[in-house]
Amino acid sequence: MGCNVGNTDQYVRYVLGVVFVIAYFLHWVSGFWGWVSLVLGVIFLVTGAIRYCLLYAIFGVNTCKEG
Repeated sequence: MGCNVGNTDQYVRYVLGVVFVIAYFLHWVSGFWGWVSLVLGVIFLVTGAIRYCLLYAIFGVNTCKEG
């Protein structure tokens, strides 16, 4: 399992993850969409941290310049 998430992509994932998680905890979204926001936020934060995205691997996308 190598890197397939590049630096810019990683930072975008961090920002989106934080925004989605904050949106959930500050009740900007609630109910079903609140849970969707929380799950997406966690997914973005984890994939940014480990620099690997399963969907990228499935579709052959690689934004990582390190190989």
